[in-house]
Amino acid sequence: MRGENVKWSGRVDVLIPRLPLAAGPTACPTSALTSGLVTTGFIVAYVVLDWVSFIHEYKGVPITPWNPALGLVFGLILLSGARYAAVLFAGSVIAEIAVVRSNLWWPIIVGVAAIIAVGYGVVAKAVRGYLRLDAGLNRLRDLVFLLLSGAVGATLVAGLICLLLLADRELDLADVIVAAGPLLIGDVIGIAVMTPLILRLALHPQPLLGQISPRMTAELLLFVAVVTAVLWAIVAGAGPNGSKLFYVIFLPIVVAAVRYGIDGACIALAVTQFGLVGLLHRYGHDVSAFAEFQMMMLVLSATGLTVGVVVTERQHADETVREVERQLRAKKAEAARVARLNLVSGTAAALAHEINQPMTAARALARSIQQLMRGPAPDFARVDANIANLITQIDHAGGVVRRVRDFLRRGQLHSGSIVIRELLTNAMVLAGAEAASRRIAVTLDASGNLPIAHGDAVQLQQVMLNLLRNAVEALADARVPDGHVTVIARRLEAPNRIEISVVDNGPGITEGMAERLFHPLTTSKTDGLGLGLSISAAIVEAHGGRIWLASGKAGATEFRFSLPLETR
Repeated sequence: MRGENVKWSGRVDVLIPRLPLAAGPTACPTSALTSGLVTTGFIVAYVVLDWVSFIHEYKGVPITPWNPALGLVFGLILLSGARYAAVLFAGSVIAEIAVVRSNLWWPIIVGVAAIIAVGYGVVAKAVRGYLRLDAGLNRLRDLVFLLLSGAVGATLVAGLICLLLLADRELDLADVIVAAGPLLIGDVIGIAVMTPLILRLALHPQPLLGQISPRMTAELLLFVAVVTAVLWAIVAGAGPNGSKLFYVIFLPIVVAAVRYGIDGACIALAVTQFGLVGLLHRYGHDVSAFAEFQMMMLVLSATGLTVGVVVTERQHADETVREVERQLRAKKAEAARVARLNLVSGTAAALAHEINQPMTAARALARSIQQLMRGPAPDFARVDANIANLITQIDHAGGVVRRVRDFLRRGQLHSGSIVIRELLTNAMVLAGAEAASRRIAVTLDASGNLPIAHGDAVQLQQVMLNLLRNAVEALADARVPDGHVTVIARRLEAPNRIEISVVDNGPGITEGMAERLFHPLTTSKTDGLGLGLSISAAIVEAHGGRIWLASGKAGATEFRFSLPLETR
């Protein structure tokens, strides 16, 4: 039957735009005018669609098994609230008088329109308020709720209208059997085909309209041609047995749904539905033939929409996973930077002391040069020597600053050739000042034939600083006398790799802590972040190596990590 829907105006659980179709008591004249024009436009669209799809009237009841006008307004009510049941009510009255030209008494016409508006309005409010329908139809559950609500609403409205007409003696029980079936099918198929298309156009216009390419246009034209040919063969070419060929049309619908998700399914079903109704009307099929084809079309719509929603749901899930991975990478990079800042902040005072030494020497040399140049007989040999020494001291201070700057740099990290001894020396310079301030010796034991490795020097330097600073802090917190840290680098075979060890004579690591050392947020420090070793493990593994605790014994704590020598 030809009915429309009502939409609830309560809390919306899904972020959807409210259509500017109704103005509240405080609305400005411009918004009220816009709302009135849009409302009028929907009423006109309802009447036009009703006129296009109207086929037959039975004792004042339109029994066309295809009701796109209902699907249009039902989508409007789901989007914008139950107050737009007024569009459904007004459209139903106008269509009954102007399109159907019914001979029913006008109170009956108004009663039928009221049943349609209130019935679908109640259903829409229930599905949005209690079932929490996502009007974007991004999940299978939402599609199922929409189709079930359409079927429930159609059954409710068709039953109430039949009861009204029976009470008014316009119909008898035999007439109900004739009229109720096509009415029910028409409303359900109208909602199944038109409402998802309206909801997707309103809430997700970009996938439907914003990415049209020549390839998509060609596919659409091919689809229209294939569907038209198949429908013609079914409706006109195959005679009375044409309905047996109907399921051939499933293939292009499913292909469209698989390729473009729910949006492709909506467009494909709308094209198919309009083509089917047009051909049925063109070749003069009666109401029973319409009903038979529309029952199969309903099955096709449910199948196509289900496939489309499942595809879209999978796409959204994949996009969500990619977004989470992107955020995880960003958080990991930020955590790495925070860890670097945390490392350097602990050595800032000691580094300032180390930089102060060459700067003090440079200042003394500069004064000496000044005094020599002011003398009656300048000693140019001493001046030249002092200038060379001055440059050396300035370069030394600049080197310390440069190492810190490079370590803290942001942006794209680059992989390249790494001189292992130089990397270890730079890391020891950064950590050595803090160690010296705590009276802890740091020594390097590296063979002279270490080969060139490949990777990101800044990242690997961070690994070394994490290990060195952990060792220094462990020794300082335990107040170990004569604390010392030894860095050992060796080349090993089978597989060809470089293995680096950081050994200290600290208090050791308990067995329980050793099992969780490389897990995030695991730390034995009162002010630690618990990120240093987990970040170090991620960096080493990204370079194709591994990191582990070789010994947790007191007096001989040793961390090791290895790097492959093959270029990655």
